[in-house]
Amino acid sequence: MSVVSVIIPVLNEADVIERTLRSLQPMIGRGHEVIVVDGGSDDDTVARSRSLSSRTIGAPRGRARQMQAGADIATGDVLWFLHADTLPPDNADRLILDGLHENGYQWGRFDIHIESDGILLRLVARMMNLRSRLSSIATGDQGIFVEKALFMRAGGYPDIDLMEDIELCRQLKREGRPLCLQERVSTSARRWRMHGVVRTIFLMWFLRAAHAMGVEPGRLARYYGM
Repeated sequence: MSVVSVIIPVLNEADVIERTLRSLQPMIGRGHEVIVVDGGSDDDTVARSRSLSSRTIGAPRGRARQMQAGADIATGDVLWFLHADTLPPDNADRLILDGLHENGYQWGRFDIHIESDGILLRLVARMMNLRSRLSSIATGDQGIFVEKALFMRAGGYPDIDLMEDIELCRQLKREGRPLCLQERVSTSARRWRMHGVVRTIFLMWFLRAAHAMGVEPGRLARYYGM
């Protein structure tokens, strides 16, 4: 049986990490692994992760660096990068493995649901899913998964401070289009609520446009609030 390694980068995620890890316990029970990679939390994130993960390790701060550190020690055939505030659909491991094996894909992502009753955020999620299908580019919120062999061949995550998922997808799609699963991961709306939905939408558009024009990711990260 193919093994999925779930890799979760964290930094001060004590409020949400237990919920996510508990949702992954059935996968661990089926022989998959869950790796939590901490970037230097000063809350209870690490303590709360240890008993619910296969491994909890430390790495230099930065989502790309943390995810790469997790990939480096992963034993699975497929790597699945999941955010700490994102919940998987039921039987996510089977959806991933069956989807890859039956359709000849090497990588992919899920559709996304943003946890909100608001119409605007439902529209945002739909547009994210549509854009991803048209562009073959996924965001980290959509739970990117990839065969480990392809991930390593593509060079892994670039050591940049922002837009690492876009750059990884650009490398991966040279090998083929992604599998776009219609089943949804459910992600928190906290980022949108913190700064306001409309303001966050325009910020994301600005960052993606600036990245496309060649603005250095470290500079963009400062606008993002990292």
